[in-house]
Amino acid sequence: MFQPNMFEAHHQLLDMATGGHKTPENDLGKMRVEDEFESSRSATENLEALSGDDQDPNQRPKKKRYHRHTQHQIQEMESFFKECPHPDDKQRKELSRRLGLEPLQVKFWFQNKRTQMKAQHERHDNQQLRAENEKLRADNIRFKEALGNATCPNCGGPAALGEMSFDEQHLRIENARLREEIDRISAIAAKYVGKPLVPFPHFSPHLPSRTLDLDVGNLGPATGMVGDMYGSAGDLLRSIAAPTEADKPMIIELAVAAMEELIRMAQAGEPLWMASADNVTEILSEEEYFRTFPRGIGPTPLGLKSEASRDSAVVIMNHMNLVEILMDVNQWSSIFSGIVSRAMTLEVLSTGVAGNYNGALQVMTAEFQVPSPLVPTRENYFVRYCKQHGDGTWAVVDVSLDNLRPSPIPRCRRRPSGCLIQELPNGYSKVIWVEHVEVDDRAVHSIYRALVNSGIAFGAKRWVATLDRQCERLASVMASNITSTDGSVITSLEGRKSMLKLAERMVMSFCTGVGASTAHTWTTLSGSGADDVRVMTRKSMDDPGRPPGIVLSAATSFWIPVTPKRVFDFLRDENSRSEWDILSNGGLVQEMAHIANGRDPGNSVSLLRVNSANSSQSNMLILQESCTDSTGSYVIYAPVDIVAMNVVLNGGDPDYVALLPSGFAILPDGPLAPGGGVLEVGSSGSGGSLLTVAFQILVDSVPTAKLSLGSVATVNSLIKCTVERIKSAVTIDNA
Repeated sequence: MFQPNMFEAHHQLLDMATGGHKTPENDLGKMRVEDEFESSRSATENLEALSGDDQDPNQRPKKKRYHRHTQHQIQEMESFFKECPHPDDKQRKELSRRLGLEPLQVKFWFQNKRTQMKAQHERHDNQQLRAENEKLRADNIRFKEALGNATCPNCGGPAALGEMSFDEQHLRIENARLREEIDRISAIAAKYVGKPLVPFPHFSPHLPSRTLDLDVGNLGPATGMVGDMYGSAGDLLRSIAAPTEADKPMIIELAVAAMEELIRMAQAGEPLWMASADNVTEILSEEEYFRTFPRGIGPTPLGLKSEASRDSAVVIMNHMNLVEILMDVNQWSSIFSGIVSRAMTLEVLSTGVAGNYNGALQVMTAEFQVPSPLVPTRENYFVRYCKQHGDGTWAVVDVSLDNLRPSPIPRCRRRPSGCLIQELPNGYSKVIWVEHVEVDDRAVHSIYRALVNSGIAFGAKRWVATLDRQCERLASVMASNITSTDGSVITSLEGRKSMLKLAERMVMSFCTGVGASTAHTWTTLSGSGADDVRVMTRKSMDDPGRPPGIVLSAATSFWIPVTPKRVFDFLRDENSRSEWDILSNGGLVQEMAHIANGRDPGNSVSLLRVNSANSSQSNMLILQESCTDSTGSYVIYAPVDIVAMNVVLNGGDPDYVALLPSGFAILPDGPLAPGGGVLEVGSSGSGGSLLTVAFQILVDSVPTAKLSLGSVATVNSLIKCTVERIKSAVTIDNA
C-alpha cells in the first residue's frame, strides 16, 4: 500500500502556495522588485532633499550634492535609451565613463526614463480604450433598437418568436458578445485610471432578472406566486467569500491530510471496507474508520448521517485529460451536469508545478443534485487538491471547509472524497472513486428514500457510471472513421462536433432546471402528493441560447411499476413518440440524422422530423439526446429552427440556435441487482422506475408581459395528460 510522506507534501505545497519554487518567472519578478525598490529609493532621497526646510532644526541637515545633466549627456542617454532601455552593468559603466557621470546616476536616469515612458503609453492606451468603448456602446444601442423595432413582414405588428429571422437571431448573439467586450475593456480601462468605469447594463444569460411582475390569479394560500427559475446571486455559492490569508495554512494542512486519507480509503480492504449481505456493494466500517483516521475533520455532527461508497472502472480517456476535467470547474460541471447543478471556484491557492496540475489547490463551492424536485440538493464548500504520486498514479481529493463557512450547522459536508487515476495503455485509465459525506436527508421524499439510502443517488457508482458514459461520448466526438450504412448517420467531423456541442448545451440546460436547486423555487399547484405538478417562471432576455419572452417550467415526479430500461426504450423510440407527445398531433416522426455516443445503442443524439397530419402546418424538427447507464437514464429534446440546424450540420456555430429543452429523467427506485442490473418488479418491493417529466413552454414572446392563470392551467393540463399517456402505454405493454 502506498504511504505518502505527509510532511514532505505539506512543505512542498507551502512552497508552491507562497511561490517558493524558483523558476525563470520568479527570477524575473525578483529583478523587477529590485528595480522598483532602487527607483523608489532614488525618488525618496530626492524628496528628502527638497523638503529640508521641514526637518528638525536641532538636527544637522544632510548635505546633498545635486548634479544637473548637460544637454550633451541627455542627448547621448536618450539615443542609447532608444536602442537599449535596460542597459546592464557593463553598458552603464561604459556610458558613465564616456559622459563623465557616476554609474549610479546613469542607472537612476534610465529608471526614471522608463517610468516616464510607461506613464505616456498608459495614457495613450487609455484614450484608445475609451474611444473603442464608446464605439461599442453606440453599436450596442443600435442593435438593441433594431431588435426592439422588429416588425412582422405580413401584418406590420411586433414580431413574434416564430417570425424572428435567423439574421435577427444572429444580431442577438452578436449583441451579447459585444456586451462582453465592453465589460472586458471597462475592466482594462479601470486598471489604468484607478477607478471602475460604469459598465453597460446587462442581464446575465445564466441569471435572468427577477423583476418579473407575475399575475397568476388565485392559486391557493401556498401558491400565491409562481417560483422564479434562477435565484438571487446572494445564495450560498456566491455568498461565501474566498479564504483569508490566515486560513490558508490550515487549508493546506487539511488538504494534505485528506490526500493521505483518500489514498488509503481507495486501496484498503477489510476490515475498513466490508462486503454487503448481497455482495453487491461495499460498506464502510464506521468504527474502523475513526480508529484508522483519528484526526480527520472531527466527529459526525448531530443530525447528520454518514454515506460512504467506493467504485471503480476502466474508462476510454487519457489520465491527463481526466485530471484536467476534474480541476477545471467548467469542464467538471459540464461532464457531470446530471450530478453537479452549480459549481464555482472561489480562489486558486496553487496552480501546480512543471506545467501540469501536480500540487494544484483550489477552494470551491458546488451543489449536487438528483434530477427531481423531490430530492433536496446538497451544497458543499470545500478545497480540491490534486497530486501526482511516485507510482504514476494521480489523485484528486475534496474535503469540506465547514469551519470557514458562515453557517455554523451544515446540512451536508464532505469527508475526504475523490478519485485515484492510473494510466493504462492505449489511452485508457483506471479510476477508483470514493464518496464519503455526512448529510441530513430527512427532507427527501419517501418515494426517493430507498434510492438515496442505497447510495446510488449521490454515491461513487453514479459518479463512475456517468464518467464512463461521458468518456465514450467524448471519444465519439473525435472519431474520424465513421462509415454510413444509411443516410441518417452524420459522417462529417465538423458537423458531428457542432451537433454534439448543441446537444450538450441542451442537456446541461435541462439538468440545471429540473432539480431542487436553491437557485430557483418550485411552486406546487395543488395537493401534497408526490406526483403534483410544480411550476416556476423565467424571464428570458438578451440570451442567444434561449428564445426571448416568458418561459414557464413545469415538472412532476412519480413511481411507475415498470423497469427503467422499458421506460427508457419507450420514450426514446421515435416510432412510439406519437403515443405520448401531444404536441406532435399524431404526426409521423422520422429520424433525419443520428450520432452514436457509445457502446449502448441508447446513447445517441438524433434529429427528428415531425410530419404533421395537418398539411397546412409546417414540419417541425426536434433535437433529441438519449443517454443511459446503470444508475439512471435521460431522454431530452427541444424543438429547433430548420435554418439554424442546417448551419449546425454543416459545422457552423451551435451557439446561434435558441433552445427550450424538455424531457425525462428515469431512475431506479432502489438498490441495484448483483452485476449492476435492476431488480425485477415486485422483488422486495423494488424494480420499478422513478420518472421525472419536465417541460419548458414559451407562454409569451414579450418579456415584459404578465403571466396569466390560463397559461399555468394549460401547462398543468399538458403535463398531466402526458403522464397519463405514458403510464397507460408502458404498463399495458409491460403486462
